[in-house]
Amino acid sequence: MTSDSKREWRKNTLDPQVHRFPERQDRFKSESGIDQDVLYSADDLEAAGWDYMKDLGFPGEYPYTRGVQANMYRGRVWTMRQYSGYATAEESNRRYKYLLEQGQTGLSIAFDLPTQIGYDSDHPMARGEVGKVGVPISSLRDMDVLLDGIPLDKVSTSMTINATASVLLCFYIAVARRRGIPPASLNGTLQNDILKEYIARGTHIYPPRPSMRLVVDVFKYCAAEVPRWNTISISGYHMREAGATATQELAFTFANAIAYLQAAVDAGLEVDDVAGRISFFFVAHNDLFEEVAKYRAARRMWAKIVRHRFGAKNPRSWMLRFHTQTAGVTLTAQQPDNNLIRTTIQALAAVLGGTQSLHVNSRDEALALPSEEAVQLSLRTQQILAHESGVSDVVDPLGGSYYVETLTSQLEEEASKYIETIDDMGDAVSAIESGYQVREINQAAYLHQQEVEQGQKVVVGINQYTGETPPIEHLLSVDPQSTEKQVRALQQVRRERDNSSVQASLSRLREVASGEECTVPAILECVESYCTLGEICDVLRDVFGEHKDLVAF
Repeated sequence: MTSDSKREWRKNTLDPQVHRFPERQDRFKSESGIDQDVLYSADDLEAAGWDYMKDLGFPGEYPYTRGVQANMYRGRVWTMRQYSGYATAEESNRRYKYLLEQGQTGLSIAFDLPTQIGYDSDHPMARGEVGKVGVPISSLRDMDVLLDGIPLDKVSTSMTINATASVLLCFYIAVARRRGIPPASLNGTLQNDILKEYIARGTHIYPPRPSMRLVVDVFKYCAAEVPRWNTISISGYHMREAGATATQELAFTFANAIAYLQAAVDAGLEVDDVAGRISFFFVAHNDLFEEVAKYRAARRMWAKIVRHRFGAKNPRSWMLRFHTQTAGVTLTAQQPDNNLIRTTIQALAAVLGGTQSLHVNSRDEALALPSEEAVQLSLRTQQILAHESGVSDVVDPLGGSYYVETLTSQLEEEASKYIETIDDMGDAVSAIESGYQVREINQAAYLHQQEVEQGQKVVVGINQYTGETPPIEHLLSVDPQSTEKQVRALQQVRRERDNSSVQASLSRLREVASGEECTVPAILECVESYCTLGEICDVLRDVFGEHKDLVAF
């Protein structure tokens, strides 16, 4: 369709005198505010400056717009992970075994807030939060119970943990070693993405720069000792949950990734020794085509960044591998069954976009922790998509779509502008210290909320099509006795351990943290001496200090 014929089509089809929906005749905006047309053709791609048939390439080839594997899901479907953890290590262990029995193919561990910010379960700051949004892990004993009966040399484990990431990794390694499993055979992913905590979540402990040292120490240690482990999962998910647009999700995630990779290179690591073990974590939001285009743009952007900005030579370093989770922020307490439809569409976007791993949120998560029935249904959603829908039969089925390819290029262009702005500030850490990303996300969240409240964005069951629906009958609640049980177990650990060994290992950690050595071996020594999470983090607090958030509007 030529430009002239497209104009004629618009005139004949969208003329307000003949078009049934004249209010929709003009250009519109995507979920993230990018101007969109109602029809796309090859002219739109040519106007963007590229020949899509030539430039698009094939899956498994640089710049990997169409996927990082040539055969994608025809070789193996994505890893199905249901993020889970609550109450106690014992309860969470039962849930993991249940999910594995139902066909889950990888573990995904959620930790409670005290664990995330370095407090033991009996600390005053932990009161009321133990086991509420994840599993409490205060000592090697807890991790041993959590992983009881799970074959660590056969199961891939993802741990969503950041400020205390190196400590939790050491707990995991120590459990494996006690079972005779060498660290080199462990396979999994550590989130370890502290920069987004200053931007979106707030579960940080130390200031950004010493926190970056801890991240790089994990890179160093795993490169030598745990080579199959993904040492960081750089997350756009949480920034999007805080209100970021898809463009900001891409830009701020990659700006953080650039900072991590530069820090590793500055510490003496080779880029190809690090980049190949970096993974990413993106959200699947409501705008199906924008989300598909976002994942395609992400692969292309990362391939260019690593190859051209950092000079990586190994093609594995150029490949963006990512986990996806459906959007928790879109779930509603009103008409909760609608969440089933929302998460199915979001999961479809992730699969059409070529994700390597997927978690589908449960319909009841706006009301409570997901019940066993709800998580089974979420897992079945993935299984039906994989085995009944046909979406895994063709590699990149939307590749070549005029709309998807144009939107992919638009997202890449807009995200690249943000990265240039952050580069001009110095790097992502400097931008964080100035409050830049927080201000941008706050503004986007404000505009979105305005549009919902004014009815410009429809949220079914919230601002349109409202009405009563039957409540969900079975909601999960955490037994209040579980906190007492967790505290008693922790106190027993303290009574039975060798406290002279504890003090010696903590002293060694203080010495290492005060110098320039890699901290991971010293943390592992503490863990194996049964130092608690809080004791280890208190040493690092004394050495590094604590971070106080900026207020950025």
